[in-house]
Amino acid sequence: MAYTGSCHCGAVTFTVAADAPAEAMTCNCSHCSRKGFMLTFVPADQFTLESGEDQLTDYLFYKHNITHQFCKTCGTEAFALGKTPNGPMRAVNLRCVPSVDIDALSIQKVDGASF
Repeated sequence: MAYTGSCHCGAVTFTVAADAPAEAMTCNCSHCSRKGFMLTFVPADQFTLESGEDQLTDYLFYKHNITHQFCKTCGTEAFALGKTPNGPMRAVNLRCVPSVDIDALSIQKVDGASF
């Protein structure tokens, strides 16, 4: 079953055509740790930006492999754009998905600070 998410102010909304995940990834890199992300990664063709494309602004750092997308109004990063060897993906911030119980997720810790 699909799940939906949004930025804080609701200007940016999205749908993922997949079941909500039981696992999430956290990362200790300078960006993820400051933001407190709980991420899941989905193929781009499962992700639909429903509203707010005109409200998004980009941020790139390090190797510029991920395009971080922020709402211009509230500053929330609900998702990011990236590429994997299997093709385009979306990194979904599960803290922006109200139907996901963050405390019930199995967490995979990634040492992004060492990349």
